[in-house]
Amino acid sequence: MIRVYNTITKTKEEFKPVVAGKVGIYLCGPTVYKPSHIGHMVGPVIFDAIKRYLQYNGYDVKLVINITDVDDKLIAESNSRNLPMSVIANEMTVDYMNNLAAMGVKDSVDAFPKATEHIDKIIKFTQDLIDKGFAYSSGGDVYFEVGKFAEYGKLSHRSIDQMSGEGGGAVERKLSPFDFALWKSAKPNEPSWDSPWGKGRPGWHIECSVMSCELLGETFDIHGGGLDLVFPHHENEIAQSESRHGKPMCCYWMHNGLMQESGEIGKVGGRKTPAAEEGNIQSQEIGKISKSKGAGAFRDMLKQFTPETIRFFLLSTHYRRPIDFSFARIEEVGKGLETFYRFAKRLEKITEKNFYLLSAPTNRNNGEILKRTFASNEKLQSNFCNLISSYRTKFLDSMDDDFNTGGAIGVLFELLRELNKFIDDTRLEVVRDEDLISVLLYGATVLRELGLTLGLFVAQPKEAASTGTNELVGKLIKLLIELRNSARKNKDFNTADKIRTALNDLGIQLEDRTESTDWNLTK
Repeated sequence: MIRVYNTITKTKEEFKPVVAGKVGIYLCGPTVYKPSHIGHMVGPVIFDAIKRYLQYNGYDVKLVINITDVDDKLIAESNSRNLPMSVIANEMTVDYMNNLAAMGVKDSVDAFPKATEHIDKIIKFTQDLIDKGFAYSSGGDVYFEVGKFAEYGKLSHRSIDQMSGEGGGAVERKLSPFDFALWKSAKPNEPSWDSPWGKGRPGWHIECSVMSCELLGETFDIHGGGLDLVFPHHENEIAQSESRHGKPMCCYWMHNGLMQESGEIGKVGGRKTPAAEEGNIQSQEIGKISKSKGAGAFRDMLKQFTPETIRFFLLSTHYRRPIDFSFARIEEVGKGLETFYRFAKRLEKITEKNFYLLSAPTNRNNGEILKRTFASNEKLQSNFCNLISSYRTKFLDSMDDDFNTGGAIGVLFELLRELNKFIDDTRLEVVRDEDLISVLLYGATVLRELGLTLGLFVAQPKEAASTGTNELVGKLIKLLIELRNSARKNKDFNTADKIRTALNDLGIQLEDRTESTDWNLTK
């Protein structure tokens, strides 16, 4: 049974979709006025993993991520660069899409609706709210009257007294400072569209209410986004949608923690503050990575780290917790990922099977009978295979518990250790035993099966092209390893240590096994 933490109830609830077997997910996407940074990858990677896991459990999933291509920030950027807003929006949308594609996310998203493509529907939605008595026009603007929606504040768990209204020159045109804009009248030289209230453009909140309804229905299953969107954005979405439709907007509100710059956490104007806490927006806002704080372009980060390393990093923390970001932290996580790559190479040497071509189940029920596909002898039903099955169950339990990817990845490391230990204990690198190889392949296939549910181990990592120079370097390293092993055998540990240290200084790490010594590059 999958259980999901619902922001609106502050509890974990059994997941029950609106339509049996089908799931609709809406994730708030970016305002495309600057190149996307790593913070913009958090939600897409998390919800891509959630979609994969739901599909693995047999659901037909539709994932929607919107693009906000008309906004105050976009207009300001347009004026700053002296370019049409549409040109900038298109340029930054391409950048965003390229980054999603690199992260293996783009193909899993079923729709990328743009606000400017839904202007007519936004106007209709707004007019319906006026007709129902929930909104009013004033000076060319249209505002939602918060006082007319009795449940306003139910998502953020705030009363009106705890909220702040929109400021600026619009205050005098509103019945209450807490009322928010559905439609904004056009200023000179701003992009605008004709409407019953004059030329203008949509407010931010109305866009998502319209696009989610258009693509997923009046009530859908999951609405996702960063914790910073709970108020006012998602609170206002609820007010608009439920006032118009008279029914819940969605069943489960899921909010991911914000990415924290390590150097920022706990520091505000030189004063020490508490570290970011799960579910606490105030503490997470302190060190949140954002464009306004100079977050670097994600396309540049992809020059330093592989997409799978970044994905592994993002999923190593439970989605509701803040993510502690630093290059050192990504490098640390990357070293952990390398242990899986080394196992894949070790597996191929022993079994002559490519780990990335193992036919792993893509459905949870098929995975239950995986053991039978490898052999029918008693060795396959050994304690080791039962142990592998227990790790699979532990992994699935973590994911069933509010999509705990951090806990699930921890289980992958435990499973990996058992597989390496099995190779060492059975001496499979020097003694070929087909029955034991079958057992090992069962464990490796389980490892790949579980990794795929997170979007990991999808394809073999790219390595430097094999050249004469690379082959020569490899042979020289193997020669040094043989000399070191000979020195160790003769108890000349001083020479053996010098060889290991010298290689380590060159970025070559040795890993001693029971029957052999492997090496890998660390620089």
